[in-house]
Amino acid sequence: QVQLVESGGGLVQAGGSLRLSCAASGSIFSSLAMAWYRQAPGKQRELVARITSGSNTNYADSAKGRFTISRNNAENTVYLQMNGLKPEDTAVYYCNGIARGYNLWGQGTQVTVSS
Repeated sequence: QVQLVESGGGLVQAGGSLRLSCAASGSIFSSLAMAWYRQAPGKQRELVARITSGSNTNYADSAKGRFTISRNNAENTVYLQMNGLKPEDTAVYYCNGIARGYNLWGQGTQVTVSS
């Protein structure tokens, strides 16, 4: 059974940086399209960034220029480097992996940005 485990969240001041990690168990990671979503209190879950199995990327407008998604298939890990954090980035961040027959979610990691 494939599982996703996020780490790297925390409390940071506005303008600071965090790097989130999502580690996958199992042998299918390289086939997964991976994404980071976030959900703020009282709001719907929204896509932050996506990276395909071929490492093509796309970003939500709110993330462009500040966040970078990357993957290391040898380590079965996807990363989200977040720079220039703003209070409105405060949310639970979730890792998602999709492939044929798979739609995987991690448990989430809290990111809190103080003003």
